[in-house]
Amino acid sequence: MTIPLEPADSQEPADRPWRTADALVYVGSLEVPELSGDDAHHLRRVLRLRPGAEVCLGDGRGGVRAARLGEGSELVLTGPALRLPAPSVTVTIGVAPPKGDRLDLLVAKACELGVDRIVLFEAQRSVVRWDAGRAAGALERLARVVRAAGAQSRRPRLPDLEVGDLSELIDRGAPLADLEGRAPAAEDRILLVGPEGGWTEDERRAADARGGRVRLAAGVLRTETAAIAAATVLGLARLRGG
Repeated sequence: MTIPLEPADSQEPADRPWRTADALVYVGSLEVPELSGDDAHHLRRVLRLRPGAEVCLGDGRGGVRAARLGEGSELVLTGPALRLPAPSVTVTIGVAPPKGDRLDLLVAKACELGVDRIVLFEAQRSVVRWDAGRAAGALERLARVVRAAGAQSRRPRLPDLEVGDLSELIDRGAPLADLEGRAPAAEDRILLVGPEGGWTEDERRAADARGGRVRLAAGVLRTETAAIAAATVLGLARLRGG
């Protein structure tokens, strides 16, 4: 049975197995959980957990359940399934993907820093451009990156990962990260990070007519650094209740 918790604005429950257990692992079902071969190997061989070790099972959507490791891949349930409320304040970063494994690093760190939504888009100066097939393959790969980063950082709820449209994001008031921008504000909930070649004047003008531009550092940042800085700024504002 799934036990509902308090509304999103309430404090976390006293029982927080995703933080106190020896590991967090994602499963397809909290009612009949099964470890994948890779997860069993990670728990046994990498983390060196023994039978009886406490693990928290998660579904990546806010559901968690306390369990213990049995023999082999066996899981022994020790607590009820809990459903954590979604955060009342969500934060989003949008980014023009950089080349190579820098995108994997960016997505992993954004997940670790608590970003709720990661949107990938093409800018006018983007080098990375995906057709539908390549986009689907990239999202599938990045979902694995998010899963590993979420388990490492003990996240009961994994961030949404999607491909979006830059013009639509700007029209909705999302500000650009830009060296000539204003200081971050407490009400900022989303920031857009451009490609290595920077924003075009057309993109800057479009943003200035909507959400404006935000400065993240004193110098020019690489895409992945700017995205991590954006995630940090937004996350800290939420922690402070901004």
